[in-house]
Amino acid sequence: MSQIVDVAIIGAGPYGLSLAAHLNTRNIDFRIFGKPMNSWREHMPKDMLLKSEGFASNLDAPNAGATLAAYCKARGIAYEDQGLPVPLSVFNDYASWFQRRYVPNLEEKNVVALEEGPHGFLLELEDGERLEARRVVNAVGITWFADMASPLKTLPAWAASHSFAHRDGAQFKGREVIVLGAGASAIDLAAQLADSGADVRILARADHIRFHDAPDSAAATLLNQIRNPSTGIGPGWRSFFCVNAPLLFHRMPEALRLRATERHLGPAPGWFMRERVDGRIPALLGRELLFAQTEGDRVALRVAGATGEQETLTCDHVVSATGFKPELHRLPYLKPELLARIAQVANTAILSDQFEASVPGLYFTGPAAANAFGPVLRFMVGAEFAAPRIAAHLSRKLGARQLKRAA
Repeated sequence: MSQIVDVAIIGAGPYGLSLAAHLNTRNIDFRIFGKPMNSWREHMPKDMLLKSEGFASNLDAPNAGATLAAYCKARGIAYEDQGLPVPLSVFNDYASWFQRRYVPNLEEKNVVALEEGPHGFLLELEDGERLEARRVVNAVGITWFADMASPLKTLPAWAASHSFAHRDGAQFKGREVIVLGAGASAIDLAAQLADSGADVRILARADHIRFHDAPDSAAATLLNQIRNPSTGIGPGWRSFFCVNAPLLFHRMPEALRLRATERHLGPAPGWFMRERVDGRIPALLGRELLFAQTEGDRVALRVAGATGEQETLTCDHVVSATGFKPELHRLPYLKPELLARIAQVANTAILSDQFEASVPGLYFTGPAAANAFGPVLRFMVGAEFAAPRIAAHLSRKLGARQLKRAA
């Protein structure tokens, strides 16, 4: 317990690595913990194409050569800012290079406990090490926030799982699988399972699958951009506002912020997935899952149609591809005493415009900060706003402390 570090970053995904890259250029005393890009490497369909365009798929560092475009150009990898989907394998290779280049001090071990301490916070690592940090930034991404459909929560693991658990569908070869959901996670996984030899059906409450529109070079006119500007999270003026004015979003009335974060940008797979699904994977749409149970070695799902008619569907396994819901009580390393001290709304921390929670020195970024700064924090491009802002704030705070101590 002799070591006291100024800043500890928990999480090594896009938000954690981007913040660390900025802190490394500011000569700030910090440590960063986590398995690098773990969600992207271990929990996404391995042949997936990123839904975000190339220009919105960067990790952020204060260096013009840190972008995905620069990485691909230097290696002769096909790349376009828009219109050419980025393979997950290319993105993961880029992220590995970024981490080695800009965050070589990453410690690949997880934090298992966080509580308040005499100098700020006490952290315990999975290898038993304990340390103190004056400030802690939680950049945990989606790891702990998989949102299982309620009727499936009581089923055993052999019968139901979340899409977050599946990178490879080989285990379901020759088996009947129902994928619940109509968003990118559901469609990407359904295609992966079908490619692996599973008998797949898609089940969704939506009455149609809202694929993104394919890029249209003829529509890329100045007038069209004025009417429907493109952004890192999708086209439209509402998305433009979310990407370019997160601080203004932060100042909106709380109820309006929460509603906008929940409703803007609903489930929508990438345009390039249409050909892998249409006419190939049956989609049972306009049906709501009422309850589920096991019957022998099968799963029975009771569903209701739009007009109230009910039917029972059976399968070997059901996958809940129903997204992620950031809630602080799901973070297993947060000690109950600390959790109770964090002011919350909708089970997420109420944050200052510097990402600081009501407990001084405790920060949240990434999807856990979306209710404060808008849906842009649910996307990788949000790190381009969050990382430099938090880094500048910590630099000012720690610089003021050092000046005071010197005086």
